[in-house]
Amino acid sequence: MTHTRSHIPTATYRLQFNKHFTFRQARDLVAYLRDLGISHVYASPFFRAGPGSLHGYDIGDHNELNPEIGSREDYDAFVAALREAGLGQIVDFVPNHMGIGSPVNTWWMDVLENGPSSVFAPNFDIDWRPLKRDLNNRVLLPILGDQYGRVLERGEFKLEFESGAFFLRYFDTRLPVAPGTYTKILQPALGKLAALGVSEDFQAEFQSVITALEHLPLRTVTDPEKIAERVREKEIIKRRLLRRCEECPELIDAITATMREIEGQPGDARSFDAFDELINGQAYRLSFWRVAAEEINYRRFFDINELAAIRVELPEVFEATHRLLFELIGNGSVDGVRIDHVDGLWNPAEYLAQLQSRVAQLTGGKAEDLPLYLLVEKILLGDERLRPEWPVHGTTGYEFANQTIRLLVDPAAEKSLTESYEKFIGGIPRFPEIAYHRKQLVMRLALASEINVLAYMLDRLSERNRWYRDFTLNALTTAVREVIACFPVYRTYVTPDQDPSEEDVLAVRRAVRLAERRNPGIERSMFDFLGEILLKKFPENTDEETRAAHMRFVMKFQQCTGPIMAKGVEDTSFYIYNRLVALNEVGGEPHHFSVSPEKFHGECVMRGRTHPHCMLTTSTHDTKRSEDVRTRLAAISELPADWRKALRRWSTINRRHKREIEGEFAPDANEEYLVYQALLGTWPLEPMDKAARATYLARIQDYLIKAIKEAKVNTSWVQPNEEWESAVRDFVAKLLRAGANRFLDNFKVLAERLAQLGMVNSLAQTVLKSTVPGMPDFYQGTEFWDFSLVDPDNRRLVDYEARGQALASLEGVDPAALLADWRDGRIKMHITHKLLNFRRQHSALFMSGSFSPMTAAGVFGDSCVASVRRHEDEALLVIVPRLTARVGFPPVGEAWRDTCLDWPAEFSGRQVRELFTGAVHTVGEDALALSDALRVLPVAAFELV
Repeated sequence: MTHTRSHIPTATYRLQFNKHFTFRQARDLVAYLRDLGISHVYASPFFRAGPGSLHGYDIGDHNELNPEIGSREDYDAFVAALREAGLGQIVDFVPNHMGIGSPVNTWWMDVLENGPSSVFAPNFDIDWRPLKRDLNNRVLLPILGDQYGRVLERGEFKLEFESGAFFLRYFDTRLPVAPGTYTKILQPALGKLAALGVSEDFQAEFQSVITALEHLPLRTVTDPEKIAERVREKEIIKRRLLRRCEECPELIDAITATMREIEGQPGDARSFDAFDELINGQAYRLSFWRVAAEEINYRRFFDINELAAIRVELPEVFEATHRLLFELIGNGSVDGVRIDHVDGLWNPAEYLAQLQSRVAQLTGGKAEDLPLYLLVEKILLGDERLRPEWPVHGTTGYEFANQTIRLLVDPAAEKSLTESYEKFIGGIPRFPEIAYHRKQLVMRLALASEINVLAYMLDRLSERNRWYRDFTLNALTTAVREVIACFPVYRTYVTPDQDPSEEDVLAVRRAVRLAERRNPGIERSMFDFLGEILLKKFPENTDEETRAAHMRFVMKFQQCTGPIMAKGVEDTSFYIYNRLVALNEVGGEPHHFSVSPEKFHGECVMRGRTHPHCMLTTSTHDTKRSEDVRTRLAAISELPADWRKALRRWSTINRRHKREIEGEFAPDANEEYLVYQALLGTWPLEPMDKAARATYLARIQDYLIKAIKEAKVNTSWVQPNEEWESAVRDFVAKLLRAGANRFLDNFKVLAERLAQLGMVNSLAQTVLKSTVPGMPDFYQGTEFWDFSLVDPDNRRLVDYEARGQALASLEGVDPAALLADWRDGRIKMHITHKLLNFRRQHSALFMSGSFSPMTAAGVFGDSCVASVRRHEDEALLVIVPRLTARVGFPPVGEAWRDTCLDWPAEFSGRQVRELFTGAVHTVGEDALALSDALRVLPVAAFELV
């Protein structure tokens, strides 16, 4: 049977493709996903990435499929299965950067071979004239495990010769050698030929190859004709050299002997001089990986050296990187696209418009009608809104995840939990203070080079105007750092051809004011100068050349603020401020504790007006904790007294498990506070055998080591403190040891209570995600309970066989039995299955229908969140609980006492069916008592029959 599909999804399911999960395996899941109620598979990047990539964001070739995931035939068969089942496909696309850690990226290999004269050099965001003059016309390669000189004289570099070309080998990394430097190998090899009995005629032929190399255009030329000549001639020379080697085996021997001599002898420092000279003649400078922070001269994705930014704003780069994507859209294989790291792009709005325009050409539609279902990975902070001029359907939904978890946090507990936290750890600054200082740390340790470049650009601009020429480089560097540290959003979107938006003006002015306030010792005019430039208020009588320089600074500045926010806040501060880590999610603001149902509903109404097809997510490959971990931890806010007592008891019991290191106890109090939340959030629902306990222990240990490294307080990735990390691992192992264990005996009491409350919260979250304005996304495996932590824990393989069997078992099941056996996860799958199939069957209700909040009355009115969706003659009334510790467990039936709400007007006198139980009854004049609405399950959805 063939089903029809729309390019607007009703529900997506994220699949993580890699060598362990392929197109063939995905094809086998299509029927299951269809039956679950999914309309579109949401695929992780499947374009050709580096060997062994488990995530796909290190694309080396945008126009090939990743062979580790499958062939084109495998992919086409997967798509055919989707089409047959009526499912579509959304693909995750990475336009901002490419992986450069393997030869898969032929563009990058060509740049390393040819430097600025590479035809692909303009594709990358490389500064060929950086502040460090030694890097002029060279690119820094921070790939070494030690100082360059030590690596060289330990003999870790090797030379290789293959198919007429030379390569430099450093363990698993193979780099091209610039053809112009082949002579440093071939000239000494020529001198060996006579002794090997090679004829003078052959020697003359070989000399002509060397001469041709000496006349090759330099790798620094940028004239198109010279570049073309170099490209042509270097390949001709390689073929000539290969033929000479095939004709004369002695030449191979001479070249091999010369390479071994050049490689040097450990213990004889002078023997490495020739190799050092050869390496220094390349278009790259090899360095210790630690050098990258201060001297890197190519833009990266955040601080990851193996991910180099590309200039997709150039038409030729856009075309070259999107060829296969447009082919898949054009032939109907792909229905929508998620754009990764949109904030890294030079001009996001222009790029997104270009995508829609090209798809309109492919489909015969109009760009203004948004023919491509398009989502952006955009993190919105506070009251920030997605830019209305962007031609997209919405974000990837992190704002919804944060709004929902805050809805499930009890505002009455904020004071108590804050006091418990501060007392336990001995006080801590406010979260904004932590974020400010950690952004400063990131700018000094990880992204110092980017800041130095911005400061240098700003210094050059100041020197062009007599009003600002006395600002020193050092002072301007401070100004740049301070304004970025005070930036309230990820970035602004000022463009060359438009005035700054009101949002951009407010963001820049706020950052400048905060920076001025924090730095009373720095002249305000310096901050004002920077602020005016960022808002295009250029000095009077500025010529076009200077305006262009100003604008280039603005655009580069905007590309920097996002990575600094992400690294300083998401990847550092979120691991330091542990008051209630359910709130420490991507796009979250942990110091903002809770949100009222009214505020939550207000956001839903706004979304319905502006981006009704926006993705709604609760778990992703990037979330710090899975949706079910967060809903458990949110429940701590409902039991603040129990939490406070547990902390006091547990810390007393476990004090003896800490290790003293240089006068400090490991783990420290803040880390210990995180340990308890990690355990509560992930504690298994079923008893563990020996193997399961070992697996669980390893997961928690690995997570905590990552967490404390990210926090950068007692250890870090750059400066690991192995003794401290060992103490933390040992502490967790002792907490979880089998046998008599006072801690676990006490811990399990609170863990069980939170698991119950977390289950109710999770069902509420699932229902909200599936019914409020927007389009729900389900991360792989989360149709069951999923108690995963940050990657790589959340990228473990999913047991789809168990899920398939569970889905089949739901036919005719008693909902009350599902609630009684809630630990097996089928109740979550049941809710998901019913809602998603209803969405698919009533798509107009959710795509075009209105959304109206409703208010409950009675003793537990504040614990009820209700709303109604309407479209023409269709309607759906939805009821979910929150803060149910006060209601009781399970929160069903008479537990709700007198709590009730009025039926929507159109339900009066009509028959309604409750989706999850199938119960049908006629609506009378009385209000709907929650003791009836939630008689069987803690959530309900009533449709008009």
